[in-house]
Amino acid sequence: MSALDPAALARLFTEARTFTHWQRRPVPDGLIEEACALAQFGPTSGNCEPMRLVLVKSAAGKARLLPCVSSGNAEKVRAAPVTAIVAFDREFYDYLPRLYPHSDARAWFTSNDALARETAFRNSSLQGAYLILALRALGLDCGPMSGFDNAKVDAEFFADGRWRSNFLLNIGYGERPHPYPRPPRLDFAEIARWA
Repeated sequence: MSALDPAALARLFTEARTFTHWQRRPVPDGLIEEACALAQFGPTSGNCEPMRLVLVKSAAGKARLLPCVSSGNAEKVRAAPVTAIVAFDREFYDYLPRLYPHSDARAWFTSNDALARETAFRNSSLQGAYLILALRALGLDCGPMSGFDNAKVDAEFFADGRWRSNFLLNIGYGERPHPYPRPPRLDFAEIARWA
């Protein structure tokens, strides 16, 4: 397999930004569905696929979500064409007989709540990152956020308790040029070491 060309790498990484200001341009539902399908090809442990999404785009949905976000994020959510609540299914293991049929993987989690929650949270975080890359690959921009009250979101959108919120992800077409220069990144030697 060969490396992606520089334009593709720029779209996914070096030119991509976290957007907070959005064009008044609708996002086709099918484009988000396509990105979700691509994101599901990203690896998760035991193919567990615990990520679940609530795609908030209606005025009624935004009205439910806005009281759950910090004051600094309210306008970002209000203006974004779509805000995904990236969540995890606490009982993701019920799908493992279908998703990982060559082993009794469901039994790994049914008697260990801590392992199930840790696995669901970690792997839904991975899937959320794959979703960001898939959305970018399809020409959309993203604005992931953690400035919200998980308990309020969970009470409002996941009252049965099976799903739990992980992070929020604004989706749309970002206003260009970006209003701020790109912040610096840590050097390789600051984040990695060989062993």
